[in-house]
Amino acid sequence: MTAPYDRRVSVPTQWLLDSDPALRWQVERDLLGLPAETWRATRARVATEGFGARLLAHQDDDGRWAGGAFFPGGQAYFEVQRAEVDPPQPWTATTWSLNALREWGLDAAVLQANGTPGLLARHCRWEYDDLPYWDGEVDCCINAFTLANGAWLGVDVTKILGRLVDGRMRDGGWNCEWVEGATVSSFVSTLNVLTGLLDYEQIVGGDAEAREARRTGEEYLLARRLLRRLSTGEPIGPWTLRFEYPFRGHYSALRAADYFRRAALHDGVAPDERLAEAVEVVRAARRDDGRWVRERRHAGEVWFEVDVAAGRPSRWLTLTGELLLRWWDGS
Repeated sequence: MTAPYDRRVSVPTQWLLDSDPALRWQVERDLLGLPAETWRATRARVATEGFGARLLAHQDDDGRWAGGAFFPGGQAYFEVQRAEVDPPQPWTATTWSLNALREWGLDAAVLQANGTPGLLARHCRWEYDDLPYWDGEVDCCINAFTLANGAWLGVDVTKILGRLVDGRMRDGGWNCEWVEGATVSSFVSTLNVLTGLLDYEQIVGGDAEAREARRTGEEYLLARRLLRRLSTGEPIGPWTLRFEYPFRGHYSALRAADYFRRAALHDGVAPDERLAEAVEVVRAARRDDGRWVRERRHAGEVWFEVDVAAGRPSRWLTLTGELLLRWWDGS
């Protein structure tokens, strides 16, 4: 472990509170420990103002966003996307919109009341092989997102859960490229599936097989200290050190370490010592004023911006980093 948390660094509490309800309620609950009636009242505002209300306003009458499951325009856009060389991923379609609303704390009852789960079952199909939306598809990252979104909206997604549990690689993790012949896991895919499994377990509870799958996936990342190749000990790449919000399924030391914080709190266990290097990467990125900077913006179409421009202090990243250091140092 490192030295105790340095309380000489000023936490910009009021700056964090001066934010959209989607972030503010998390500051109130997780950072300040305010009474439940306070943060719940703030969270309820996600449906009627700010980012949450704006994104809800973009929902199509058939329950989808941007007319597609993973890509705007559905199958037609998917074919164009496959024909291009490294095109930017758009972030406006149904799955990304559901991810955002769930992560922002929207009450699932809002979407249940307008029939979204049933509408998506009838009208939304995956661009891959025209598969039914709530059955998932072959990509384990997409299935992990859908597992969490379905559990949140009260949909039976046990078929997707079983597919994820059975889809582990021999090394204990996952790789979205398995259908292309990949035989070893990837950091990105493993973190995405772990996050989906944890979200599912927190919403509806898990079972022994799902918890075991989460354990082996966690061990895959911990054995590599979240940052290094197991074979050589070399860093896996500079992309792990670049922090960005929205996370959108991308991998970074911050996002990976925060997953383990959430998992440890859920499981009631102490931090694993193998997280130390990743935590120190996050600590080193904190500015003297207690803020973390958004280091880049992932390319791709969005409905609207939810964070500052690259190079500016980010409230989303600052809350995530602050919670991580308090948990780690306080243990």
